[in-house]
Amino acid sequence: MTGDQPQAWSRRRLWALLAGLCVVGVALLVGLGFAIRTAVVHATGTNTPAVATRPIDGRVDRDALLAEPMLQVAPADALGGAPAVEPAPALTVPNSTRTGPARVVTGFPRTPAGAVGQLAAIEQTVLSEMDVARAGEVHRAWVVPGAVPVDQWPLVRHVQSFLGSAGMTGRLEAGARVTVDPVAAQVKGTDGPDGVVACVLVDVRALVRVESRMAYGYCEAMAWREGRWMVTSPRPAAVAPSTWPGTELAARAGWRTWHVAGE
Repeated sequence: MTGDQPQAWSRRRLWALLAGLCVVGVALLVGLGFAIRTAVVHATGTNTPAVATRPIDGRVDRDALLAEPMLQVAPADALGGAPAVEPAPALTVPNSTRTGPARVVTGFPRTPAGAVGQLAAIEQTVLSEMDVARAGEVHRAWVVPGAVPVDQWPLVRHVQSFLGSAGMTGRLEAGARVTVDPVAAQVKGTDGPDGVVACVLVDVRALVRVESRMAYGYCEAMAWREGRWMVTSPRPAAVAPSTWPGTELAARAGWRTWHVAGE
């Protein structure tokens, strides 16, 4: 912007704004340590095979799985792509049954699919509201004590980057809107009945004077605590591939079509 007159956002600036949602740092296990990098930095163009879902034993193996590389994709792959001839298999995610701490829906069962559903609910709440204070509230309620601190949590970093790129302070301004819808998911691995490395691919739409859209893949380690799935461990996870949903590349990256139970 120049002076007091708003100007239309160029496609390049819109991409820079939305790329803030992909600032990963080392993308947190269920959180992580953070050295800010964008999706562009991680898009090396090398096609590392996606990790297949498998049971794992012990803390060391779980951390190794979290750090194991996933398919590397280009930034353009998050913005669009040709639909696949054959859709990816579906992963049925259970419905929430109640509202939990910090007004995040919960009540997901003690299953890997339940962990996926809870992670999606946490991610939707933080990224759709784009409010730094609310992101901190969600962190206090849903990240276990001793895990990644709030100022290093990727979702908080995404909110800060998005608002900073848009010239906003603290929260979305009137007239701006972000919608976040889960479109695919995968279970990278499990550690017994109470530990899951879950990944969710969401369709992010941002309206800041004009609308733009991208896909964003995100992984966290989830553990069953206090009768619900919570984010655990400060160790870094590999960056999830942000691929346009429904494409052959998305299927190759391991994403399974999001399907809500009963629908």
